[in-house]
Amino acid sequence: MPSNTLDRFRLTNRTALVTGARREIGRAIALALAGAGARLAIHHAGTAEEAADADAVVREIERDGGTARAFDQDFALDDAGHRLAAAVTAWSPVDILVLNASIELPEPYQAITRARFDRQISVNLRSPLELLQALVPPMGARGWGRVVTIGSVQQVRPHPQMMVYAGTKAAQLNWSWNLARQFGGQGVTVNNLAPGAILTARNRAQMATEGEALVQRIPTGRLGKPDDLVGAALLLCSDAGAYINGIDLYVDGGRAIA
Repeated sequence: MPSNTLDRFRLTNRTALVTGARREIGRAIALALAGAGARLAIHHAGTAEEAADADAVVREIERDGGTARAFDQDFALDDAGHRLAAAVTAWSPVDILVLNASIELPEPYQAITRARFDRQISVNLRSPLELLQALVPPMGARGWGRVVTIGSVQQVRPHPQMMVYAGTKAAQLNWSWNLARQFGGQGVTVNNLAPGAILTARNRAQMATEGEALVQRIPTGRLGKPDDLVGAALLLCSDAGAYINGIDLYVDGGRAIA
């Protein structure tokens, strides 16, 4: 064991791919991992706005003495996960995979169309599965790896307007349990990190109308911020969390027990 316990959180010479890392939760986690010494692959979906945001994250990491590169890939497109895995691996073998990118298209379940269903499945499940297929076995072959899937309180508290999104998050949790069993003996841990009510650009309009009532059901008495996920993510991505495998870790201010 390192003489300094905090050394177990260091990620020197590790490479992390964080999907959807151009802002909010993904950005906060990417900056934290870079601060711990990891090289960062910053994924974004490829629009001009997203590319500019991702480049800004890369510059922030480089200003602090780190190494990072932006990679674009629209997860709604066929074979997107495999293409992203190939591009990042050509830059550096991936030791840490944080599956953060997802989309939610709120609507009544009777109104769900094939196109909107397929888009959420592609972004939230199919492309992440391709990344897992491409990147996890090499981690096992090297004897070290970390996978953190970013879940949601929707896994167990599905919003009536988010039937597809909530279902994809529940499926992702099941996958993390499955892979934790398969690869735990090869030095690879797979865990799910489930945020509660985190104030982000995606849900800002919803929180403006529902936030006050929601806060009353959160024991800590406030909505979460993206930075509230950082400590848990760093634990699960480092040697400090080497014996944590197959867990569903809520970062929700206690809402799950309220």
